[in-house]
Amino acid sequence: MSTVFYETFERHAHAEGLKAHSTHYCPGCGHGLAQKYLSQALAELGVQDRTVAVSPVGCSVFMYYYMDVGNTQSAHGRAPVVALGHKLANPDAIVVSYQGDGDLASIGLAEIVSASQLGLPITVIFINNGTYGMTGGQMAPTTLMGQKTATSPDGRTAFMGQPMKVAEIIAGLDGPVYVERVALFDNKQRARARKAIKKAVQLQVEGKGYAFIEVLSECPIQLKMDPRDAEKWVKERMVEVFPLGVKKDITQELETQIELPRPSFDPDALLQQIGAPASKPPRHAQGFPRHLAEDDVSIKFAGSGGDGAQTAALLVTRAGLQEGFDATHIPSYGPESRGGTSYADVHVAETEVLSPAAPRPHVLVVFNSPSMRKFASTVVPGGTLVYDSTIVTEVPPVAEGVRCYGVPFTEIAMELGKPILKNVVSLGALQAATRIFPEETFLTALERGLKPDPKIQEINRQAFRKGVQACRDLYPDLKK
Repeated sequence: MSTVFYETFERHAHAEGLKAHSTHYCPGCGHGLAQKYLSQALAELGVQDRTVAVSPVGCSVFMYYYMDVGNTQSAHGRAPVVALGHKLANPDAIVVSYQGDGDLASIGLAEIVSASQLGLPITVIFINNGTYGMTGGQMAPTTLMGQKTATSPDGRTAFMGQPMKVAEIIAGLDGPVYVERVALFDNKQRARARKAIKKAVQLQVEGKGYAFIEVLSECPIQLKMDPRDAEKWVKERMVEVFPLGVKKDITQELETQIELPRPSFDPDALLQQIGAPASKPPRHAQGFPRHLAEDDVSIKFAGSGGDGAQTAALLVTRAGLQEGFDATHIPSYGPESRGGTSYADVHVAETEVLSPAAPRPHVLVVFNSPSMRKFASTVVPGGTLVYDSTIVTEVPPVAEGVRCYGVPFTEIAMELGKPILKNVVSLGALQAATRIFPEETFLTALERGLKPDPKIQEINRQAFRKGVQACRDLYPDLKK
């Protein structure tokens, strides 16, 4: 019978000898059978070349060693939403999310419920073996009452909660069209499992909707049983708690298939759709600002909520992109809506930002005293610190060679009649202190990144220029 497995498996012995044709799964493990049935279904339906299999952390992740389809590994529990991303990006793809119980029913519970309720046509294969198989046999949401695991050594008790009946939960949602629970402990059940998995894939091929198959599976290693006893345990113990059968099937009632919107990958069309200017911004920089860092400048903006640090960070990021560099912005909001510290990390790299965080910034822009105390010492030796001298009256010890520039952002903004403009003033001071980009680059970012109202644009330009001038007046060496 045809499958979509690779002819040889690279995982073992470099695809040589007997191991080139064997999986890594333990003797008696149900993953091999479930993946065999999925592989056969994809082959029989002729969809190998358009299939994407998504597998997360756990034993299920190794599927990509064996199935010759598109493969994506997701973070623990996030496979359903990654699968939705694939489906929406390419509606013609056949997308299968393949997960275990510790993954799907525990850390990924919110994702699977949300994806199921959405009901878009993807296929979910859920392997329920009642334990965390790969990571040491801890108690899972599906562990049976009284079952001993690494984290329930005396057996699961009522205090630990009842086993979660995932198929019934998913069937109770409006989104799915087909939900069934199957098992693998004898030939009759295996035939039913194979049929159910194929139907779940076929429904997606036909565009009918979301299908969910729960597979009761043996894990002899964590059960500390041989394969036959593990099969008997599933039959006699698991089925009592997790009854087999179809939990929901409304496929006969469906008259039309789900039509997903076709995404556009035309950059010009996408820019037009979001209202971006039709013309590309002019470039003013003569090159990368190597006087600040060799090929990647990190900047941190820090203040309290309402200081505008996040907006200032976004504008510098935009400025970097305008000049043809790679740039990133990562916000971090403190628990306080006012007071405390809220900060944003920005990177501007000549070719590619490798890490968006800025724990040791080349440039720090500070709006309040708590932020100054928290971050001043993190500026790299020889770096630059620009701060609001209206608010911050004391600069703590900094690394050797750090240049400190105090400019009254708030005072200047108040003179303009709009205290909220302090962040735009700070950008002017940043430009004068670092010359990271020409003034024209910042003015273009302000024009394109903030409201297009002419009055607002004009006062933004005034605030920026006053920040530049104030910094130069206070520190005459910057004029050279």
